[in-house]
Amino acid sequence: MSEQENEEESKSGSLMSHLVELRDRVVRMVIAVLVLFAGMFYWANEIYIYLAEPLTRHLPEDANMIAIDVASPFLTPFKLVLMLAVFLAMPVILYQMWAFVAPGLYANEKRIAGPLLVSSILLFYAGVAFAYYVVFPLVFGFFTSIGPEIVNISTDIGRYLDFVLALFFGFGLAFEVPIATIILVAIGFTTPKKLSEKRPYVIVGAFICGMLLTPPDVISQVLLALPMWVLFEAGEEDDLEQDASSDNPLTDEEMGAELDQAEADEAGLDKNA
Repeated sequence: MSEQENEEESKSGSLMSHLVELRDRVVRMVIAVLVLFAGMFYWANEIYIYLAEPLTRHLPEDANMIAIDVASPFLTPFKLVLMLAVFLAMPVILYQMWAFVAPGLYANEKRIAGPLLVSSILLFYAGVAFAYYVVFPLVFGFFTSIGPEIVNISTDIGRYLDFVLALFFGFGLAFEVPIATIILVAIGFTTPKKLSEKRPYVIVGAFICGMLLTPPDVISQVLLALPMWVLFEAGEEDDLEQDASSDNPLTDEEMGAELDQAEADEAGLDKNA
């Protein structure tokens, strides 16, 4: 067998091993979601009632939510529990993805990627919590009080779920702004100074994102754009501090220590040679 054939066989074996590993990790992700789904499905209706509480607390006493489609009373809680299972399994899903790509990363990339991965999960959860506990009471309180008195409010359970999932997704992504800022600076796409100069464009972009990521109402758009702006400022401040610390010149003692270490390394190399 020629050297070229051996190399091709080695590459083929390596590819198969990667595919097998990818399959195993995807199976673990699916199992994690299914286990959480099976554990929560019995309480699907109670979970939906808890999700709908920010709206139902503002409804009149004689008003209830409705189900337009015949299968909605079953499919809507089913969909909610499935999405919640994926949401709660996100640490496992992201860890499996991280474990698959980590062997191909350099040591310095691993040191950066690990904290960013954990921070992104926590920030996404924080965005969802902010939407449920802060945005929903304001939005639904406004919508249920501004309409004409002759209009009876009866929201479909499926459309309500789609509405709140869109808000959860939008606010979860919005809270990832500091991570995105740090990554853009780390890969050299931009610098903290350039970000500071483009602050007006970032503010306008935050409101445009608020318009695109939320349902068409002004309140949720503003409540999404403002946290994005604040989080951008937080990420930029962190980048500026890191940039300032990296630009600080070494003291005489630190410079001497660096020279001593370089001389010791050079002497060790000469001795080995």
